[in-house]
Amino acid sequence: MERCFDVLRAHISKKIDLTEEEFARCTTFFIPKQFRKKQFLLREEEVCRHQAFVTKGCLRSYTIDTKGKEHVLVFAVEGWWISDMHSYLTGEPATYNIDALEDSEVLLLNKAADERLCLDIPKFERYFRLLYRGSLVSWLRRTDASLSLSAEEKYLWMLQTYPNIPQRLPDHQIASYLGITPESLSRLRKHLSRKKSLES
Repeated sequence: MERCFDVLRAHISKKIDLTEEEFARCTTFFIPKQFRKKQFLLREEEVCRHQAFVTKGCLRSYTIDTKGKEHVLVFAVEGWWISDMHSYLTGEPATYNIDALEDSEVLLLNKAADERLCLDIPKFERYFRLLYRGSLVSWLRRTDASLSLSAEEKYLWMLQTYPNIPQRLPDHQIASYLGITPESLSRLRKHLSRKKSLES
């Protein structure tokens, strides 16, 4: 339990300064929860009730098209938040699924607790504002990358965003995130390996 909050504190400290008392108070608003691999945090059409801060493992947000194909939008590893923010903020049904790709541990924050936390410790207004700004910038970059970058450029960009993902997740998940087939991913990696050998 303590380790989970250590991860949260490290993340918070990058954006705001809290006293020991303030951090101890903030932990009372979060609900620790474990998810087994393949267990859902959220299913499409449900209302999203929580934001989740990942302290161990990896979750993903994804959609399923009319042909049953999955499209991964984001991976959330240790130190990342994940949610369907539109559903969370509006109370409308979610458009995304969120599940665990590994056995994972998260800290859940519901909307009421979110509001009380910001009232009790006003510094969190700034924390969440910075968090949402960063998320917006990341989402815009992700959209731009998906529209304008080549498969090779998207793969290299993904490695900057998620350095350890290739060692942790199966190829079909990475290919889904990149919008290519696993076969194309395999060819891409071979190409990059040959390219690296020639440069060295």
